[in-house]
Amino acid sequence: MTTPSSNSPVWPKWRTWAGYGLTGLFAIFMLGASIAPKLLMADVATGTLVSLGWDADMALRIGLIELGCLLLLLWRRSSILGAVVTTGLLGGAMATQVRVDAPLLSHALFSLYLGLVMWGGLWLRDPALRAIFPLRRAQP
Repeated sequence: MTTPSSNSPVWPKWRTWAGYGLTGLFAIFMLGASIAPKLLMADVATGTLVSLGWDADMALRIGLIELGCLLLLLWRRSSILGAVVTTGLLGGAMATQVRVDAPLLSHALFSLYLGLVMWGGLWLRDPALRAIFPLRRAQP
């Protein structure tokens, strides 16, 4: 049996490192801007949840779910599962923003931007994911 990377052309190391960079940026953002405020029950997290129609007491639970998703994403053996469950989480966040009629580009689509960074980083560093979703050039 061959691995996907053994059949593919040489993948430049800088692309793999760019993938680690994107994943790192995603993780730092999630930890600093979303998970930590919720776990600490900071006013910015609870106030935002209340303005979106959620109970403030949900902050801790949502923060723990986000932390679990992030840990799955960062552990190499479960990174694709982590990306899938994090995509579900981001979809729920987008639905919440759409439900309260938040501005489209800055709020409702922000989860989409995060998802693109997360999946882009994983795609750049994981040859198995690139084998499933190859980037193809147009045929002449």
